[in-house]
Amino acid sequence: MTAIHPQPRPHSRIRWRTPITMVILLGILAGGGWWGWNSLINSSAEPTCVEQKLPNNRLVPKQVVLNVYNGGARAGSAQRVADALKQRGFNIGKISNEPKGNKVDVAELRGVAANSPELALVAGQLNQKAVLVADGRTDHTVDLVIGAGFGSVRLKGIPSVQVPAGTTVCLPVIHTPQPVPSGQNPN
Repeated sequence: MTAIHPQPRPHSRIRWRTPITMVILLGILAGGGWWGWNSLINSSAEPTCVEQKLPNNRLVPKQVVLNVYNGGARAGSAQRVADALKQRGFNIGKISNEPKGNKVDVAELRGVAANSPELALVAGQLNQKAVLVADGRTDHTVDLVIGAGFGSVRLKGIPSVQVPAGTTVCLPVIHTPQPVPSGQNPN
């Protein structure tokens, strides 16, 4: 059967839906990139340490955050050392195996600088001489890595370290756990 009237030729319609969708998606991508960059540059993170003048120009254990790592010692050695140093007033951060898996012969102390007072205070607690490693960390915490040759901490370590008068020391921010109000789920 043939058509009585000739069929109109299809008009070439421009399909706008695809280009409009692409422009919207590119706008979302650019907006997300801008937001991410601003979040990175203008970070509102808390400071990792606070510059303070020390009372009596002495650094004491309660002002030092110490991470204790097992770098080749027997299992449980890091926990034992951390417990002994916690009793002396140190704030214990992490107790674990050495994060990079490195092995240490006796002991290694890592901190912002080899001559920093926090490293000297922790070194004064040890029976053996520790290798001092300056890694330039900004939070001024101290890592104690104990190895297979590590014996124990001193029976009585040094109670404080003298710092030059009038100088400020960047002390780590110590977060104390907040109690959960009764009747609320901590998770």
